[in-house]
Amino acid sequence: MTGDATQVRATLDAWRAQGADRLDPVRFHRLDALERRAAALDGDARALLDARLATLLDGFTEIVARADEAAIACDTTRATGQMPRGALGGLVERLARDAQADRRGLDPELIDYFRTMWSKVRTEQQYRQSLDQVPRNAGPLNSNSLVHRSLATMRELSPEYLQQFLSYIDALAWLEDLSGGGAQPEKEAPRAKATKVAKPARKTTRTKAR
Repeated sequence: MTGDATQVRATLDAWRAQGADRLDPVRFHRLDALERRAAALDGDARALLDARLATLLDGFTEIVARADEAAIACDTTRATGQMPRGALGGLVERLARDAQADRRGLDPELIDYFRTMWSKVRTEQQYRQSLDQVPRNAGPLNSNSLVHRSLATMRELSPEYLQQFLSYIDALAWLEDLSGGGAQPEKEAPRAKATKVAKPARKTTRTKAR
């Protein structure tokens, strides 16, 4: 595996030195980035990227070979004083079509891989953020401490479930932001003060002294 990776890097460096990277800069940059990414991985992830890298490398090898053939044909026609523009123009068109087809989209498997990796990185980042929000002297009933302990339990028992749970929380937070923070609760109308009804004054009857 290491020998193959070294050979791929040597091939890419040789193409760059020859100026072959300018034949299709987008495809070559993709090859170079994929090789650097694969060099930092191992196991199943490395095998997946190596397989994709081999396919892209074969495709670029064909581009380089066709360009070499075109250069040889051009040198030959210069020596004989002839210039078959039709054949050269057809080669240029084929190269352009190949480059356009490669730019239509990334490999779905590669997209899924990077989406999974990003989700794992995001989950770990949120887990560490929950730990940072726990006060040092937090009691057993502290809300932040309870949340972090719940996340820690999910992380230990089922990392995939924790990942799905945090993704669900992210989606809810996004929807809340989209709706402007949610509907504001209506304020209760102030209660009208009860009007005191004045009681009629009692008439005091004075007893006349007889």
